[in-house]
Amino acid sequence: MPKKVLAYVAILAVNVFYGLNYVISKSLMPHYLQPFGFIVVRVLGAGAIFWLINALFIREKIDRKDYPRLAVCGLFGVAINMLLFYKGLNLTSEINASLIMITLPIIVLLLSAFVLKERITTRKIGGIVLGILGAALLILMAEITGNKRSSLAGDLFIFINATSYGIYLILIKKLADKYQPLTLLKWVFTFGAIPVLLIGWPQFNTIEWAAFTPNIWLALTYVVICVTVCTYLFNLYAVKILSPTIVAVFVYLQPILSSSVAIALGKDKLDVWRVLAAVIIFAGVYLVTIAPSKLKLTNT
Repeated sequence: MPKKVLAYVAILAVNVFYGLNYVISKSLMPHYLQPFGFIVVRVLGAGAIFWLINALFIREKIDRKDYPRLAVCGLFGVAINMLLFYKGLNLTSEINASLIMITLPIIVLLLSAFVLKERITTRKIGGIVLGILGAALLILMAEITGNKRSSLAGDLFIFINATSYGIYLILIKKLADKYQPLTLLKWVFTFGAIPVLLIGWPQFNTIEWAAFTPNIWLALTYVVICVTVCTYLFNLYAVKILSPTIVAVFVYLQPILSSSVAIALGKDKLDVWRVLAAVIIFAGVYLVTIAPSKLKLTNT
């Protein structure tokens, strides 16, 4: 199968996995797992898998000068990214979280302008403004209307999570051209596990494993294997091949899928403010991504 076709399949799988994750992870918190304890399970499980695969199949050394960048990638791409996402998801709704996350291409564009000195056109500035307005509307209306399934703090955590992942995408880009994805992920998760363990260990110790039903174990396995191992691996593979415009389009699948599942299960519902915010955010992201960019994007 051609590499480009595989990249399409990979990024499609990533966004399907993430789209379902909003509902699945939300169902596990806080009754079975507290957010930070959940992340300890996710990071240690995925990290162990990356180390095992590397030990069996890959022999690649990292240049000493690249370890500091890997450590920062672990901080932003794993620790801050995951801890704030699950903390935010525990506080807000699946729909709000998924809509806020699609501002990622806008966030990366802003960061790349400062870090990579990429030129921002007037059209893209308009897209950035629309994206920020849409996210702000979503966050503020949840507070004003008293939506019990949403919270200002939770929405802000999700937005900071998206920003953290945007930083990770920029930092990992240089390394992705130099090393194999599995080699990078082994070290990214190793460095990311350090702050995760420091913050999440108290909640991890409170997990009552005996209370887990087969369905809970199945959901947890899905999060570790599909939402963590596969998505991080497929993301690195896709950014080597696909254009940012194409990848950004696939990001739109997440709120559509997560919202559909949440509404179908009766866990959430749409209202006029969410629809309006979604339209504004989609318009902003479209304006930002209709022109090619040097940086390849995908979600977390």
